[in-house]
Formats: sequence, C-alpha cells, structure tokens
Amino acid sequence: MSIIHRGFFASALSLSIGLAGCAGMGESGFLYKNLTVADGSATAGEGQTILFQGNPLMLAGTAIKTGESLRDVQVTQTDLSLVNITQTKGTGKVRIISIVPSLDTPVCEQQTHHLSEKNKGLDKMIELITVSVDTPFAQKRFAEEAKIGNVTFLSDYRGGEFGKTYGLFLKDVHILARAVMVVDQHNTIRYLQIAPELTDIPDMEAAFRFARLLITAS
Repeated sequence: MSIIHRGFFASALSLSIGLAGCAGMGESGFLYKNLTVADGSATAGEGQTILFQGNPLMLAGTAIKTGESLRDVQVTQTDLSLVNITQTKGTGKVRIISIVPSLDTPVCEQQTHHLSEKNKGLDKMIELITVSVDTPFAQKRFAEEAKIGNVTFLSDYRGGEFGKTYGLFLKDVHILARAVMVVDQHNTIRYLQIAPELTDIPDMEAAFRFARLLITAS
C-alpha cells in the first residue's frame, strides 16, 4: 500500500472511530465513548482477514492460538532497549497484553485507558502491557500525557516482528490487528480475542475476568 493510501486509511480510521457518543469520564480525565465491543474473535495468521468498516485487510505471519506458549520476539521499550516479550518485568505472573494498531486513534486510546483505569486493582497483581507500532518516543509521550503509569508500553516499530510472529500483522497498512490476550504464570496464552472489525474494541472486561480466574486458581 502506498504512503498516500496509508495516510488515507489512518485518517479514515480516526474519523470513523471519533464519532461515537460519550460515556463518562475516567480517573485521568479521559472522556470515554460508547464504542462497539467486538463480538467473537477473528483468527490470526497468514491468509486470514479482519475488517475495516466492512472491507477486508489481510493478516500476515504465523497464527497463534490459545493453549500455545508465548513466542520469542524482541520488542522495544520506551528507553529504546530491546526486551523479549516472553521476559518482560511481569514474567512469572499473569499478564494482560493489549495489542492496538496505533495510539493516535481514539479506539486505541480508549482501549489503553480502559486497560489502565478500569482493571479494578488487577494492576497491583499482574503486569498490564500495551503493544503497538508507534515509536517508543510516541508511546512515552502518550503515557505521560494520558497520566498512565501502570502499563508497560512496548513498540513493534522496528519491522512488525511481533505482529508477524503472532500472525497479527496487517501488512498492507503496516499496523497490528486489535487484540487482547491473557498469559498465565507459565507463559501460556490462556485467553485471546482478535477484534474481527478493526474499529471495535475488544471485550476488556472479559479479559479482566479471565485474569482474575487465573490468579484465583494459582
């Protein structure tokens, strides 16, 4: 896809997401909107598609599914150092990994605020992670401006290797599919939802409930 087409896609994505009605203000002052919660899950992997306003976008990479272990891949921290996704600071604990296309779009912004502000104390027991293709500089600026200090931001900007490793890379527009996964203490993916429509938000409350079940069972 050309740079012009990518720019048009980003503009259209931002516009289409930004028209939803308001639904209250969060702890940080963020104004939540009534976004559509994704129903069901798409399938990761090469040849699979998700939709953007009903139009298919092709996924690339090796499919991941629940029951499999996290795969080794380097992502970039906000200080520009590399870390293996399997060895973040919360390794050995339950982790929620929220995957967004870009923090510059309203749905991604709300998904990340939801992760940070509405987890009802989970952040004291587990690691909350956001992965996007935004640069580490943009992620750090976003976290500071949004007053989010309880989420680990990891960037896939170097080449989309995280997305490709997990079958969540949208190659035509060079962004990640929207998803949320819950990983147990042994690095096994126990819950995975990939939003079938890119403008819908994953069911973050369902991910929170699943994470609590894992904590209780441990």
